[in-house]
Amino acid sequence: MISAIVKKNLKALTSKIDQKLFGEKEFVIVSNNCWGAEIYKRLDKEYNTPFIGLFVVGPDYIKLLENFDHYMSQKLQFIDKSRWIDKLIVYPIGQLDDIEIHFVHYKDKEEAELKWTRRLSRMNKFTDRNKYFYKFCDRDFTTPDLINKFHTLPFENKISFGIRPINLNGHIVVAESENGTVLDGVFLYRNAFKYVDLFKWIKTGKMSLNWYGKIKSFAKIA
Repeated sequence: MISAIVKKNLKALTSKIDQKLFGEKEFVIVSNNCWGAEIYKRLDKEYNTPFIGLFVVGPDYIKLLENFDHYMSQKLQFIDKSRWIDKLIVYPIGQLDDIEIHFVHYKDKEEAELKWTRRLSRMNKFTDRNKYFYKFCDRDFTTPDLINKFHTLPFENKISFGIRPINLNGHIVVAESENGTVLDGVFLYRNAFKYVDLFKWIKTGKMSLNWYGKIKSFAKIA
C-alpha cells in the first residue's frame, strides 16, 4: 500500500507532468455532473464552463444539449421543489426555462448564481465549438435510450460512461459502480483513466488508453 504522504507527493508530481504534457490548450467541458471540474483542477486550468459543482438529471441534460444555445441564454431562476427528486433538498435548485440545475456543492442561491454567471461568461467567449467536449453518464434517471440519443447529437467531441455495454463509438463501459450506475463525478473521473486517456481526448479529440494513465488510476493518484 502507498502511504498517504507518498501518495500526496506522487499526485503532485504527476499533476505537474500532466500539465506539461497537455500544454496550453483551452477548452470547455459540458458535463451532466461535476466530473469536468476534476479535469480543470488536475490541469490547473480556469473553469471555462458553468457546469461545475452541480448535476443535471439525464432527461433534462439531453433536452439542454438538444437546444443548447437557447437554454444557455436563459436567465437562471431558482425554485423550491424539484419535479425529479421527491425528498428534502438542502442545496439550491436552479432552473433554465424548464431545465433543473442541481447546485449540490453550493451553500446558497447567491453563491450558485454568482459562479454560474461568471463561468458562463467565460464559456461564451469560446465560439469555436470544436473546443467543446461533452460528457454523459448513466446516473440520475439516465436510460440507454438517452445515451444513444446523446451520441446522435451534432457535436464532434462526445464521451459517455456506463456499467452496461452499448454498441457506440465513444461509450466507455466501466466496472466500478454503485446502485446500478457509475460512481459520482469525482470517482468516475479517477477511475476513467483505466479505460481512456481523458487528457489525450481533450488535446487531440482521439480516444486511446496508455499505461501511464492506468497506473495513475490504480494507484489513486489521477
